[in-house]
Amino acid sequence: MVSKLHSAIVGLCASLVLGGAHAQVVPLDRVAAIVDNDVVMASQVTERMAAVRDQLQEQGSQLPPEEILRKQVIDRLVLESIQLQMGERAGIRIDDASLNQTMQQLAERNGVSLEEFRAALARDGISYDQARDQIRREMIINRVRQRRVAERIQISDQEVRNFLNSEAGRMQTAPEYRLAMIVLQVPEGAGQQEVLSIAETANEIYQELREGADFGTLAVSRATGDTAMEGGELGWRKTSEIPGPFADAISSLETGEVTPPIRSPMGFHILQVQDKRGTSEQLVEEYNVRHILVKPSEIRSPEETAKLSQRLYERIQAGESFATLARGFSEDPGSALNGGSLDWVMPETMVAEFREVMTSIEPGRVSRPFESQFGWHILQVEGKRSVDMTEEMRKQQAVNLLQNRRYESELQTWLMEIRDEAYVEILI
Repeated sequence: MVSKLHSAIVGLCASLVLGGAHAQVVPLDRVAAIVDNDVVMASQVTERMAAVRDQLQEQGSQLPPEEILRKQVIDRLVLESIQLQMGERAGIRIDDASLNQTMQQLAERNGVSLEEFRAALARDGISYDQARDQIRREMIINRVRQRRVAERIQISDQEVRNFLNSEAGRMQTAPEYRLAMIVLQVPEGAGQQEVLSIAETANEIYQELREGADFGTLAVSRATGDTAMEGGELGWRKTSEIPGPFADAISSLETGEVTPPIRSPMGFHILQVQDKRGTSEQLVEEYNVRHILVKPSEIRSPEETAKLSQRLYERIQAGESFATLARGFSEDPGSALNGGSLDWVMPETMVAEFREVMTSIEPGRVSRPFESQFGWHILQVEGKRSVDMTEEMRKQQAVNLLQNRRYESELQTWLMEIRDEAYVEILI
Protein backbone atom coordinates (compact mmCIF):
# COMPACT_ATOMS: atom_id res chain seq x y z
CA MET A 1 0.00 0.00 0.00
CA VAL A 2 2.74 2.43 1.05
CA SER A 3 5.03 1.54 -1.87
CA LYS A 4 2.16 2.09 -4.35
CA LEU A 5 1.36 5.44 -2.75
CA HIS A 6 5.04 6.40 -2.87
CA SER A 7 5.27 5.61 -6.61
CA ALA A 8 2.07 7.50 -7.37
CA ILE A 9 3.25 10.54 -5.44
CA VAL A 10 6.63 10.64 -7.18
CA GLY A 11 4.86 10.39 -10.53
CA LEU A 12 2.48 13.22 -9.74
CA CYS A 13 5.25 15.57 -8.65
CA ALA A 14 6.99 15.84 -12.02
CA SER A 15 5.91 17.41 -15.31
CA LEU A 16 7.05 16.81 -18.88
CA VAL A 17 7.96 19.94 -20.81
CA LEU A 18 8.62 19.40 -24.54
CA GLY A 19 11.73 21.13 -25.86
CA GLY A 20 12.98 20.47 -29.38
CA ALA A 21 12.89 16.78 -30.26
CA HIS A 22 13.17 15.52 -26.67
CA ALA A 23 11.00 15.68 -23.56
CA GLN A 24 12.67 17.24 -20.54
CA VAL A 25 11.62 16.31 -16.97
CA VAL A 26 11.23 19.46 -14.89
CA PRO A 27 10.23 18.98 -11.24
CA LEU A 28 7.58 21.48 -10.19
CA ASP A 29 7.58 20.39 -6.56
CA ARG A 30 8.72 17.36 -4.67
CA VAL A 31 7.62 15.33 -1.72
CA ALA A 32 9.34 16.17 1.54
CA ALA A 33 7.66 13.43 3.59
CA ILE A 34 5.06 10.70 3.32
CA VAL A 35 2.75 10.63 6.34
CA ASP A 36 0.33 7.68 6.38
CA ASN A 37 -2.06 8.54 3.50
CA ASP A 38 -0.89 12.13 3.07
CA VAL A 39 2.24 13.95 1.94
CA VAL A 40 4.18 17.02 3.00
CA MET A 41 5.51 18.92 -0.01
CA ALA A 42 8.87 20.67 -0.22
CA SER A 43 7.06 23.93 -1.02
CA GLN A 44 5.19 23.67 2.29
CA VAL A 45 8.50 23.27 4.12
CA THR A 46 10.00 26.27 2.32
CA GLU A 47 6.96 28.47 3.03
CA ARG A 48 6.81 27.48 6.71
CA MET A 49 10.59 28.04 7.16
CA ALA A 50 10.24 31.54 5.69
CA ALA A 51 7.33 32.31 8.04
CA VAL A 52 9.30 31.08 11.07
CA ARG A 53 12.33 33.15 10.08
CA ASP A 54 10.17 36.27 9.76
CA GLN A 55 8.59 35.66 13.14
CA LEU A 56 11.91 35.07 14.91
CA GLN A 57 13.46 38.17 13.33
CA GLU A 58 10.44 40.27 14.33
CA GLN A 59 10.87 39.03 17.92
CA GLY A 60 14.60 39.76 17.84
CA SER A 61 15.41 36.08 18.46
CA GLN A 62 18.50 34.38 17.07
CA LEU A 63 17.88 32.08 14.09
CA PRO A 64 18.87 28.42 14.54
CA PRO A 65 21.13 26.76 11.94
CA GLU A 66 19.35 26.05 8.66
CA GLU A 67 19.36 22.25 9.03
CA ILE A 68 17.98 22.37 12.56
CA LEU A 69 15.24 24.77 11.47
CA ARG A 70 14.36 22.54 8.51
CA LYS A 71 14.12 19.45 10.74
CA GLN A 72 11.91 21.27 13.25
CA VAL A 73 9.61 22.55 10.52
CA ILE A 74 9.28 19.12 8.88
CA ASP A 75 8.52 17.54 12.27
CA ARG A 76 5.82 20.14 12.88
CA LEU A 77 4.25 19.64 9.45
CA VAL A 78 4.30 15.86 9.92
CA LEU A 79 2.45 16.18 13.23
CA GLU A 80 -0.08 18.56 11.66
CA SER A 81 -0.71 16.08 8.85
CA ILE A 82 -1.29 13.22 11.31
CA GLN A 83 -3.80 15.29 13.28
CA LEU A 84 -5.59 16.56 10.17
CA GLN A 85 -6.01 12.97 8.96
CA MET A 86 -7.39 12.03 12.38
CA GLY A 87 -9.84 14.93 12.09
CA GLU A 88 -10.95 13.78 8.63
CA ARG A 89 -11.54 10.22 9.86
CA ALA A 90 -13.54 11.58 12.79
CA GLY A 91 -15.70 13.67 10.46
CA ILE A 92 -14.58 17.01 11.94
CA ARG A 93 -15.59 19.87 9.67
CA ILE A 94 -15.30 23.64 10.10
CA ASP A 95 -18.25 25.37 8.48
CA ASP A 96 -17.85 28.74 6.80
CA ALA A 97 -19.87 30.56 9.49
CA SER A 98 -17.52 29.37 12.27
CA LEU A 99 -14.48 30.19 10.16
CA ASN A 100 -15.77 33.68 9.31
CA GLN A 101 -16.44 34.35 12.99
CA THR A 102 -12.89 33.28 13.91
CA MET A 103 -11.40 35.53 11.21
CA GLN A 104 -13.47 38.43 12.56
CA GLN A 105 -12.24 37.75 16.10
CA LEU A 106 -8.62 37.63 14.90
CA ALA A 107 -9.04 41.03 13.29
CA GLU A 108 -10.65 42.46 16.44
CA ARG A 109 -7.85 41.10 18.65
CA ASN A 110 -5.39 42.97 16.44
CA GLY A 111 -7.47 46.15 16.77
CA VAL A 112 -8.42 46.36 13.09
CA SER A 113 -11.46 45.78 10.91
CA LEU A 114 -11.71 42.68 8.74
CA GLU A 115 -10.91 44.72 5.62
CA GLU A 116 -7.84 46.21 7.31
CA PHE A 117 -6.82 42.69 8.33
CA ARG A 118 -7.09 41.57 4.69
CA ALA A 119 -4.92 44.52 3.61
CA ALA A 120 -2.29 43.75 6.27
CA LEU A 121 -2.08 40.14 5.09
CA ALA A 122 -1.70 41.29 1.48
CA ARG A 123 1.17 43.60 2.45
CA ASP A 124 2.90 40.59 4.02
CA GLY A 125 2.43 38.61 0.81
CA ILE A 126 -0.32 36.37 2.23
CA SER A 127 -3.62 36.00 0.44
CA TYR A 128 -6.79 36.06 2.52
CA ASP A 129 -7.77 32.64 1.17
CA GLN A 130 -4.41 31.23 2.28
CA ALA A 131 -4.95 32.65 5.76
CA ARG A 132 -8.47 31.20 5.93
CA ASP A 133 -7.18 27.80 4.90
CA GLN A 134 -4.45 27.85 7.55
CA ILE A 135 -6.90 28.94 10.26
CA ARG A 136 -9.30 26.18 9.20
CA ARG A 137 -6.48 23.63 9.56
CA GLU A 138 -5.60 24.96 13.01
CA MET A 139 -9.24 24.84 14.12
CA ILE A 140 -9.51 21.19 13.02
CA ILE A 141 -6.29 20.34 14.87
CA ASN A 142 -7.53 22.09 18.01
CA ARG A 143 -10.79 20.12 17.94
CA VAL A 144 -8.90 16.85 17.47
CA ARG A 145 -6.69 17.70 20.45
CA GLN A 146 -9.63 18.71 22.63
CA ARG A 147 -11.33 15.38 21.97
CA ARG A 148 -8.36 13.04 22.13
CA VAL A 149 -6.34 14.67 24.90
CA ALA A 150 -9.24 15.61 27.17
CA GLU A 151 -10.49 12.01 27.27
CA ARG A 152 -7.08 10.91 28.58
CA ILE A 153 -7.28 13.24 31.60
CA GLN A 154 -9.33 11.73 34.42
CA ILE A 155 -9.84 13.80 37.58
CA SER A 156 -10.98 11.85 40.66
CA ASP A 157 -13.41 13.14 43.29
CA GLN A 158 -10.62 12.96 45.86
CA GLU A 159 -8.39 15.20 43.73
CA VAL A 160 -11.22 17.73 43.47
CA ARG A 161 -11.76 17.71 47.25
CA ASN A 162 -8.03 18.06 47.94
CA PHE A 163 -7.78 20.98 45.53
CA LEU A 164 -10.81 22.83 46.93
CA ASN A 165 -9.43 22.43 50.45
CA SER A 166 -5.97 23.70 49.50
CA GLU A 167 -4.91 27.33 49.76
CA ALA A 168 -4.41 27.50 45.99
CA GLY A 169 -7.87 26.01 45.41
CA ARG A 170 -9.59 28.42 47.77
CA MET A 171 -7.84 31.33 46.07
CA GLN A 172 -8.64 30.28 42.52
CA THR A 173 -12.30 29.48 43.20
CA ALA A 174 -12.92 32.50 45.45
CA PRO A 175 -15.48 35.14 44.40
CA GLU A 176 -14.14 38.08 42.39
CA TYR A 177 -15.08 41.75 42.44
CA ARG A 178 -14.30 44.48 39.95
CA LEU A 179 -13.60 47.45 42.18
CA ALA A 180 -12.98 51.16 42.05
CA MET A 181 -11.72 53.17 45.00
CA ILE A 182 -11.54 56.79 46.07
CA VAL A 183 -8.74 57.48 48.53
CA LEU A 184 -8.40 60.64 50.60
CA GLN A 185 -4.89 60.42 52.01
CA VAL A 186 -4.11 61.63 55.53
CA PRO A 187 -0.62 63.21 55.64
CA GLU A 188 1.86 61.69 58.06
CA GLY A 189 1.82 63.64 61.35
CA ALA A 190 -1.54 65.27 60.58
CA GLY A 191 -3.26 66.81 63.60
CA GLN A 192 -6.68 65.81 64.86
CA GLN A 193 -8.38 68.79 63.27
CA GLU A 194 -6.94 67.98 59.84
CA VAL A 195 -8.01 64.32 60.16
CA LEU A 196 -11.54 65.39 61.07
CA SER A 197 -11.64 67.73 58.07
CA ILE A 198 -10.58 64.93 55.68
CA ALA A 199 -13.15 62.59 57.29
CA GLU A 200 -15.86 65.19 56.71
CA THR A 201 -14.86 65.49 53.04
CA ALA A 202 -15.00 61.69 52.69
CA ASN A 203 -18.52 61.67 54.11
CA GLU A 204 -19.58 64.43 51.71
CA ILE A 205 -18.27 62.39 48.75
CA TYR A 206 -20.08 59.31 50.06
CA GLN A 207 -23.37 61.22 50.25
CA GLU A 208 -22.90 62.57 46.70
CA LEU A 209 -22.31 59.02 45.45
CA ARG A 210 -25.45 57.77 47.19
CA GLU A 211 -27.39 60.55 45.49
CA GLY A 212 -26.21 59.38 42.06
CA ALA A 213 -22.93 61.19 41.40
CA ASP A 214 -20.54 59.46 38.97
CA PHE A 215 -17.84 57.55 40.82
CA GLY A 216 -15.16 57.97 38.16
CA THR A 217 -15.72 61.73 37.94
CA LEU A 218 -15.43 62.18 41.70
CA ALA A 219 -12.34 59.93 41.79
CA VAL A 220 -10.59 62.17 39.27
CA SER A 221 -11.68 65.47 40.84
CA ARG A 222 -11.59 64.71 44.59
CA ALA A 223 -9.35 61.69 45.31
CA THR A 224 -5.68 61.92 46.20
CA GLY A 225 -4.62 58.29 45.69
CA ASP A 226 -2.51 56.76 42.90
CA THR A 227 -5.53 55.55 40.92
CA ALA A 228 -7.36 58.89 40.87
CA MET A 229 -6.57 59.68 37.23
CA GLU A 230 -7.92 56.28 36.17
CA GLY A 231 -11.25 56.99 37.82
CA GLY A 232 -10.23 54.90 40.81
CA GLU A 233 -10.26 51.66 38.80
CA LEU A 234 -8.67 48.70 40.60
CA GLY A 235 -9.78 45.96 38.20
CA TRP A 236 -10.80 42.43 39.18
CA ARG A 237 -9.72 41.25 42.64
CA LYS A 238 -10.37 37.96 44.39
CA THR A 239 -11.57 38.22 47.98
CA SER A 240 -8.27 36.66 49.09
CA GLU A 241 -6.45 39.63 47.52
CA ILE A 242 -8.56 42.28 49.28
CA PRO A 243 -7.60 43.48 52.80
CA GLY A 244 -9.94 42.14 55.48
CA PRO A 245 -11.79 45.37 56.37
CA PHE A 246 -12.42 46.13 52.70
CA ALA A 247 -13.55 42.55 51.93
CA ASP A 248 -16.00 42.65 54.83
CA ALA A 249 -17.38 46.00 53.68
CA ILE A 250 -18.06 44.95 50.08
CA SER A 251 -19.38 41.42 50.79
CA SER A 252 -23.00 42.58 51.15
CA LEU A 253 -22.97 45.20 48.38
CA GLU A 254 -24.84 44.88 45.11
CA THR A 255 -23.24 45.90 41.82
CA GLY A 256 -22.94 49.70 41.64
CA GLU A 257 -23.18 50.26 45.42
CA VAL A 258 -20.47 51.96 47.48
CA THR A 259 -19.07 51.52 50.98
CA PRO A 260 -19.12 54.23 53.63
CA PRO A 261 -15.64 55.73 54.20
CA ILE A 262 -13.25 53.17 55.69
CA ARG A 263 -10.33 54.37 57.81
CA SER A 264 -6.86 52.89 57.25
CA PRO A 265 -3.33 54.06 58.15
CA MET A 266 -3.18 55.64 54.67
CA GLY A 267 -6.39 57.65 54.97
CA PHE A 268 -10.09 57.23 54.10
CA HIS A 269 -11.29 54.85 51.41
CA ILE A 270 -14.60 54.55 49.56
CA LEU A 271 -15.02 51.48 47.37
CA GLN A 272 -17.51 50.77 44.63
CA VAL A 273 -18.45 47.26 43.44
CA GLN A 274 -18.59 47.68 39.66
CA ASP A 275 -19.17 44.01 38.90
CA LYS A 276 -18.83 40.62 40.57
CA ARG A 277 -18.69 36.96 39.65
CA GLY A 278 -18.81 33.73 41.60
CA THR A 279 -20.52 35.42 44.55
CA SER A 280 -24.16 34.42 44.29
CA GLU A 281 -26.08 31.18 44.39
CA GLN A 282 -26.08 29.33 41.09
CA LEU A 283 -29.78 28.49 40.82
CA VAL A 284 -30.92 26.27 37.94
CA GLU A 285 -34.38 25.05 36.98
CA GLU A 286 -35.08 21.32 37.03
CA TYR A 287 -38.17 19.49 35.71
CA ASN A 288 -39.59 16.14 36.81
CA VAL A 289 -40.67 14.60 33.51
CA ARG A 290 -42.28 11.47 32.07
CA HIS A 291 -42.32 10.78 28.36
CA ILE A 292 -43.44 8.25 25.78
CA LEU A 293 -41.22 7.81 22.73
CA VAL A 294 -42.31 5.99 19.57
CA LYS A 295 -39.94 5.64 16.63
CA PRO A 296 -40.31 4.83 12.93
CA SER A 297 -38.96 1.42 11.94
CA GLU A 298 -38.81 -0.98 9.01
CA ILE A 299 -42.33 -2.14 9.82
CA ARG A 300 -43.76 1.27 10.83
CA SER A 301 -43.56 4.31 8.56
CA PRO A 302 -43.04 7.87 9.84
CA GLU A 303 -46.71 8.62 9.08
CA GLU A 304 -47.92 5.59 11.05
CA THR A 305 -45.62 6.56 13.93
CA ALA A 306 -47.13 10.05 14.05
CA LYS A 307 -50.64 8.55 14.05
CA LEU A 308 -49.72 6.14 16.88
CA SER A 309 -48.42 9.01 19.03
CA GLN A 310 -51.69 10.89 18.42
CA ARG A 311 -53.78 7.84 19.47
CA LEU A 312 -51.74 7.46 22.67
CA TYR A 313 -52.23 11.16 23.43
CA GLU A 314 -56.00 10.79 22.98
CA ARG A 315 -56.05 7.77 25.32
CA ILE A 316 -54.20 9.76 28.00
CA GLN A 317 -56.66 12.63 27.54
CA ALA A 318 -59.49 10.11 27.97
CA GLY A 319 -58.14 9.16 31.38
CA GLU A 320 -55.77 6.24 30.85
CA SER A 321 -52.61 6.14 32.97
CA PHE A 322 -49.59 7.85 31.36
CA ALA A 323 -47.24 5.49 33.22
CA THR A 324 -49.10 2.37 32.07
CA LEU A 325 -49.09 3.46 28.43
CA ALA A 326 -45.38 4.34 28.70
CA ARG A 327 -44.59 0.82 29.97
CA GLY A 328 -46.59 -0.69 27.13
CA PHE A 329 -45.62 1.49 24.17
CA SER A 330 -42.55 3.67 24.87
CA GLU A 331 -39.44 2.73 22.92
CA ASP A 332 -37.04 4.56 25.22
CA PRO A 333 -35.40 1.60 27.04
CA GLY A 334 -33.99 3.85 29.76
CA SER A 335 -37.37 5.07 30.99
CA ALA A 336 -40.12 2.74 29.71
CA LEU A 337 -39.91 0.28 32.62
CA ASN A 338 -40.21 3.23 35.03
CA GLY A 339 -43.45 4.38 33.46
CA GLY A 340 -41.60 6.85 31.22
CA SER A 341 -39.99 8.68 34.15
CA LEU A 342 -36.81 10.62 33.40
CA ASP A 343 -36.74 11.88 37.00
CA TRP A 344 -35.40 15.43 37.50
CA VAL A 345 -33.63 16.86 34.44
CA MET A 346 -32.11 20.21 33.50
CA PRO A 347 -33.31 21.82 30.25
CA GLU A 348 -29.82 22.15 28.77
CA THR A 349 -29.35 18.37 28.90
CA MET A 350 -32.26 17.75 26.51
CA VAL A 351 -32.53 18.16 22.73
CA ALA A 352 -33.99 21.49 21.56
CA GLU A 353 -37.50 20.22 20.69
CA PHE A 354 -37.88 18.39 24.01
CA ARG A 355 -36.51 21.36 25.96
CA GLU A 356 -38.87 23.83 24.28
CA VAL A 357 -41.99 21.79 25.04
CA MET A 358 -40.88 20.85 28.57
CA THR A 359 -40.28 24.45 29.61
CA SER A 360 -43.46 25.80 28.04
CA ILE A 361 -46.15 23.68 29.73
CA GLU A 362 -47.38 23.86 33.31
CA PRO A 363 -46.70 21.06 35.81
CA GLY A 364 -49.39 18.39 35.61
CA ARG A 365 -50.10 19.02 31.94
CA VAL A 366 -49.47 16.56 29.09
CA SER A 367 -48.03 17.83 25.82
CA ARG A 368 -49.41 17.13 22.40
CA PRO A 369 -47.21 14.75 20.35
CA PHE A 370 -44.09 16.41 18.92
CA GLU A 371 -41.19 15.18 16.84
CA SER A 372 -37.44 15.24 17.52
CA GLN A 373 -34.47 13.52 15.92
CA PHE A 374 -35.29 10.44 18.04
CA GLY A 375 -38.94 10.04 17.04
CA TRP A 376 -42.33 11.19 18.34
CA HIS A 377 -42.69 12.20 22.02
CA ILE A 378 -45.51 12.84 24.46
CA LEU A 379 -44.34 14.30 27.73
CA GLN A 380 -45.82 15.13 31.10
CA VAL A 381 -44.22 17.62 33.51
CA GLU A 382 -44.88 16.39 37.04
CA GLY A 383 -42.95 19.07 38.89
CA LYS A 384 -40.58 22.02 38.65
CA ARG A 385 -38.00 23.31 41.13
CA SER A 386 -35.03 25.64 41.52
CA VAL A 387 -31.84 23.92 42.69
CA ASP A 388 -28.76 25.57 44.15
CA MET A 389 -25.86 24.30 42.03
CA THR A 390 -23.21 26.52 43.65
CA GLU A 391 -21.23 23.61 45.08
CA GLU A 392 -21.48 21.64 41.83
CA MET A 393 -20.28 24.72 39.92
CA ARG A 394 -17.28 25.05 42.27
CA LYS A 395 -16.46 21.38 41.74
CA GLN A 396 -16.71 21.76 37.97
CA GLN A 397 -14.49 24.85 38.14
CA ALA A 398 -11.94 22.80 40.10
CA VAL A 399 -12.13 19.98 37.54
CA ASN A 400 -11.52 22.47 34.70
CA LEU A 401 -8.53 24.01 36.50
CA LEU A 402 -6.99 20.60 37.22
CA GLN A 403 -7.55 19.48 33.62
CA ASN A 404 -5.90 22.64 32.31
CA ARG A 405 -2.89 22.01 34.55
CA ARG A 406 -2.40 18.56 33.05
CA TYR A 407 -3.34 19.39 29.48
CA GLU A 408 0.05 20.56 28.19
CA SER A 409 2.05 17.61 29.53
CA GLU A 410 -0.62 15.16 28.37
CA LEU A 411 -0.66 16.85 24.95
CA GLN A 412 3.09 16.38 24.51
CA THR A 413 2.83 12.70 25.51
CA TRP A 414 -0.03 12.16 23.07
CA LEU A 415 1.83 13.90 20.22
CA MET A 416 4.83 11.62 20.74
CA GLU A 417 2.55 8.58 20.72
CA ILE A 418 0.71 9.45 17.49
CA ARG A 419 4.06 10.30 15.83
CA ASP A 420 5.47 6.89 16.81
CA GLU A 421 2.34 5.07 15.58
CA ALA A 422 2.23 6.79 12.17
CA TYR A 423 4.06 5.69 9.04
CA VAL A 424 6.46 8.55 8.25
CA GLU A 425 9.13 8.61 5.55
CA ILE A 426 11.30 11.74 5.28
CA LEU A 427 12.53 12.20 1.70
CA ILE A 428 14.59 15.41 1.86
